Amino acid sequence: MYFNTKYLEEGVSWFKGDAGFFDTRVASADEVTYTMAAIDDMFRNSPAPTKSETEHAFQLSFVAMLGNVKAFILSICGAVVFAILLVSANTMAMSIRSRTREVAVLKTLGFTASNVLSLFVGEAVALALAGGVLGIFAAAGVVQLVIHSPAGIGMPAGLKVTCLTMTAALLVAASVGFLSACLPAYNASKMNIVEGLRHIG
Repeated sequence: MYFNTKYLEEGVSWFKGDAGFFDTRVASADEVTYTMAAIDDMFRNSPAPTKSETEHAFQLSFVAMLGNVKAFILSICGAVVFAILLVSANTMAMSIRSRTREVAVLKTLGFTASNVLSLFVGEAVALALAGGVLGIFAAAGVVQLVIHSPAGIGMPAGLKVTCLTMTAALLVAASVGFLSACLPAYNASKMNIVEGLRHIG
């Protein structure tokens, strides 16, 4: 919560004239260590000694106060991915089941079981990757929107979706597509041609 310091000084008399933290910019990264030491030495024997640290360390100290946030977020992400996997597997099974006669026709034309299997798995992976790409663009846009909006006050300006995050998201998307299509595609590849052509649905 951000508000004018004067409101706090009026309500808390002992806070008047004090400050929680200051931002300091240096000319280059090489001067960070020297500058931090110089600032701390300047206020070492004062009534309010300072503790200088980098912006990254300052942000990590806030995260540390919240506990093991990383494990909490990863557990939520794992549950979400598992739920998406179940939904995706059910969708692929329904999609392949609705094309039973198409599979029978393909096998009649000479497509082998491995051809049918690779077609359905490839389709699922392509769809999952397309969704992953759209999700990455959406996430990058939302992050930039939040940072530059009033709701993003206090968030680090350097926050962004990194290449490592994009790669991990695409790998997860491809894995979900592959795993969700494996069993339905395998069943379709083993389908009997006569039974497939007789299928109504």
